[in-house]
Amino acid sequence: MGTLSSELAPLRAAQARGPLVYGDANLPAPLVSYMRQHLHWDVLHVVDEPLWRRATDVAHFYRARDLRRTLVTLDHDYLGDRRFPPVDSPGVVVLSAPDHRGLSRLLDEVNTYLRASSAPLPLAGRKLCLRPGWTARSCTAPA
Repeated sequence: MGTLSSELAPLRAAQARGPLVYGDANLPAPLVSYMRQHLHWDVLHVVDEPLWRRATDVAHFYRARDLRRTLVTLDHDYLGDRRFPPVDSPGVVVLSAPDHRGLSRLLDEVNTYLRASSAPLPLAGRKLCLRPGWTARSCTAPA
């Protein structure tokens, strides 16, 4: 038996209109608003939860897994497979663009990609590096 959140996660996934996302503290609030209001994603942003604001990257990674949410971040540390093994993850999206407009465009593109997938967690076990001109491929960084 898991936690209440982990046990209820499958029910939440079934009711969600869009992808289930876990935004870490590096994700700017305007980008979270964009995901929620424009893309209609179900975003749990750690900044909204005082107890999780200062948690470690590892804690966020495993909490996203337990909640069955794809982790979205600007932090390239999550690309290290030694600390953040893809096999343990519901998926990681690392965004990289020079400004809010560029990040929003990337999210629009990945939204199209995610909606084309029929799986509730289309990125399970994968990592995506999203930069201008990205393609839908997994990526890793040196551990």
